[in-house]
Amino acid sequence: QVHVVESGGGLVLTGGSLRLSCAASGSIFSINAMAWYRQVPGKERELVAHITSGGSTNYADSVKGRFTISRDNAENTAHLRMNSLKPEDTAVYYCRAYGLGPNDKSFDSWGQGTQVTVSS
Repeated sequence: QVHVVESGGGLVLTGGSLRLSCAASGSIFSINAMAWYRQVPGKERELVAHITSGGSTNYADSVKGRFTISRDNAENTAHLRMNSLKPEDTAVYYCRAYGLGPNDKSFDSWGQGTQVTVSS
């Protein structure tokens, strides 16, 4: 079983910055990729940023140039640096980690989410 825990959310003013952290633990052999998603009430969860084990990244168009995803493979952690925050970035942010556990059993685990609120 793999557990994913997010931290770092909070309330920030428009134009401010936040850094979200994600830690995966448990029966992990390798993590193929980690990603951040976000969701607001009444809308589908959307991909914000994704990073592979090799460091390749991709971002939603709405956050390109403002958000940066990074990861530490040795620590099974990922971070999302969010700059120039806008009210429309307000959402619950979720971390996802997927890869392989012991005996080549795959996993796809999500955290509980952390609230980010950007006030104007």
